[in-house]
Amino acid sequence: MNFKSDNEAPAHPAVIQALVEANDGFATAYANDRYSRRLDECFSALFDTQCWVLPVATGTAANCVSLAELSPPWGAVVCHRQAHIHNDEGGAPEFYTHGAKLVPLAGDNARLSAGDVGAFVDAAGVHGVHNVKPSAVSITQATECGTVYRPEEIGALAEAAHQRGLFVHMDGARFANAVAWLGCHPAEITWQAGVDVLSFGATKNGAITAEAIVVFGRPEWLEGMERRRKRGGHLLSKMRYVSAQLLAMLNDDLWLALAGQANQRAAALARGIEQSPHAALEWPVEANEVFMRASPDKLAALKSLGFEFHIWPGYTDLARLVCSWSTTEAEVANFLTALDSATHNTSPVKA
Repeated sequence: MNFKSDNEAPAHPAVIQALVEANDGFATAYANDRYSRRLDECFSALFDTQCWVLPVATGTAANCVSLAELSPPWGAVVCHRQAHIHNDEGGAPEFYTHGAKLVPLAGDNARLSAGDVGAFVDAAGVHGVHNVKPSAVSITQATECGTVYRPEEIGALAEAAHQRGLFVHMDGARFANAVAWLGCHPAEITWQAGVDVLSFGATKNGAITAEAIVVFGRPEWLEGMERRRKRGGHLLSKMRYVSAQLLAMLNDDLWLALAGQANQRAAALARGIEQSPHAALEWPVEANEVFMRASPDKLAALKSLGFEFHIWPGYTDLARLVCSWSTTEAEVANFLTALDSATHNTSPVKA
């Protein structure tokens, strides 16, 4: 039973069917096919505003192509110290920006605060050309700790950034999970709140290799992003297969339904952990990731029973459990039963 990552979950049947249909005959290469040409229209309808979309195959490409357009090589990208771009992309943001510095800040529940961002930018400006120039703020929605920024938090961050001449990027690898948990319109936590560019994730949510750079209100950025996408090796010749997946996810709001299902399973998992004397939640569960504290022996016992999950780096007693669209109620129930029955010299973590 796999709770390691939504990246390891299977693709949704609707995505497979979309690939089968896209595989019929010939199609123009390099994102000039009929599927890719529909993306601007379909995403504009989703977000209730004109936007421009560049399909790519990976979240790293979506994030790094975006940030390379938003920051010069002498710039700085402000992010949370838990951010994926800081911890899990192998220096790709620095590589794509040709040297822009990532500045990680602390913040409760893996969320940045407007006050901290403003204070950093103001202090950096005192040093003039001797310091990197803060150029962009990147926020992760949902965060790496499974928490979610509220619309007002994003609005405050964007206001603090824009007042100081910075752009706002959102790493939305689990954007769908955030929207499903908030129950809001996707516009409320993107362009209406001040987000300039969104990395829209689909791979973790039932697609195979499908992500999108969504640009709000800045068509002048497109040429630079398109050239960076090509120069970075991410302009696929058969882009129709990426774009067809994205269109399938948007069709009848499948992206939102799948994320909601994953969130429901995570919420059920969290409720069971809260009731267990052998474990405790590390952070609020607001999307599809659950972080559970338990003794190393208890975690080892669970693994010995065939449950797969990550031990969070730097810890021996913190497990990350991720639910996907394909996680079943039975799998959640089986894990919770095992949590309270599996023994391996376990000791309670809470009274």
